Amino acid sequence: MTEPSHAELARVVRDHSGRLAASLIHLVGDFSAAEDLVQDAIEAALTHWPVEGIPDRPDAWLYTVARRRGLDVLRRESRYREKLALVPWPAEPHPDDRLRLIFTCCHPALPRTAQVALTLRVVCGLTTAQIARAFLIPEGTVGQRITRAKRKISDAGIPYRVPSADELGARLAEVLAVIYLLLNEGYLSSGGQQAQSRELVDDAEFLAALLHQLMPTEPEIAGLLALIRLHRARAAARFTPDGHIIQLRDQDRSLWNKEAIADATRLIARASAQKRPGPYQVQAAIVACHAEAKRWEDTDWTQIVVLYDMLLHLSPSPVTRLHRAIALRYVAGPAAALSEVDTLGTALGDYHLFHATRAELLRDLDRVEQARAADQRALELTANPAEQSLLRQRLAWT
Repeated sequence: MTEPSHAELARVVRDHSGRLAASLIHLVGDFSAAEDLVQDAIEAALTHWPVEGIPDRPDAWLYTVARRRGLDVLRRESRYREKLALVPWPAEPHPDDRLRLIFTCCHPALPRTAQVALTLRVVCGLTTAQIARAFLIPEGTVGQRITRAKRKISDAGIPYRVPSADELGARLAEVLAVIYLLLNEGYLSSGGQQAQSRELVDDAEFLAALLHQLMPTEPEIAGLLALIRLHRARAAARFTPDGHIIQLRDQDRSLWNKEAIADATRLIARASAQKRPGPYQVQAAIVACHAEAKRWEDTDWTQIVVLYDMLLHLSPSPVTRLHRAIALRYVAGPAAALSEVDTLGTALGDYHLFHATRAELLRDLDRVEQARAADQRALELTANPAEQSLLRQRLAWT
């Protein structure tokens, strides 16, 4: 058999590992033990499948390995061994089991870094090495985060359940924040790390799609899923072959996935019809305005400013005000936009995009030396190689 691609292996593992984890946790009642069994099975798959080929029933293969490992390692726990040995596969989890898994991994008692690592490990099936490579951090650091998170779940008695109705809103916001962080980590990664960044965006889409499948009436889930798909639809045009950023106005829009953009737009429309607006829906609508414009000149900047006003009402932040000012540049001119940006200096003085935005506006107003100083400050504040390259190009042009 032809050796399957890494992407295909990752997809198969991701599709089945979450179901397996949910089933084992529901069965044995021990989050940590079940997660260890799943990871053992995944690591075995990543070793055997490239050589032997992906089995016809990858879910059954993973379960068999997990069960065998459980029998070998936990023989001293007779009740657990009996339960594990007797259960047949597929032990199809109830949809609530997978929701319980996601909400447990993203419990607010866990630090955000631990939530992310545990979700990628348990729900998406990534190994610690894969998570470490994606975030450019030591594998040992990831392992410690996961170990501490599992210990916290056990010691604090964090329940393996879907939150009650009165706490669902806040807890769902926590889950969506984890997925949004994955999107940002992947989308904003440098061109030199495109393989890893694509994997993070893939995982963000997988989680959002799974959540949308399990909770189809939650419009903010649909909004976040649409946002992710709109960004992915334009990914092919974002970088040059050697990893340099191509700004939106200069991108080859023929490379954008028009079908994916249309599908995401329909998802936004269905979410909007529920008349429960939220930040992710509005962010998706803003990106849709850009994605639907056939040319840069066709962008509906007035509508984008209106949407940013709505976003500021729903979720005010200095960064959102900065993005609104960028749109305002094309409605009211660079002077009006610069006036708005300058009010954010105290809040965003250490944010590189604040200075990069000021530089563009100052350059529009022929204040060249001030623009150079702002670009230089932006360069000092970013560690992203692709952004550094773009800023150096700007400094060389002026």
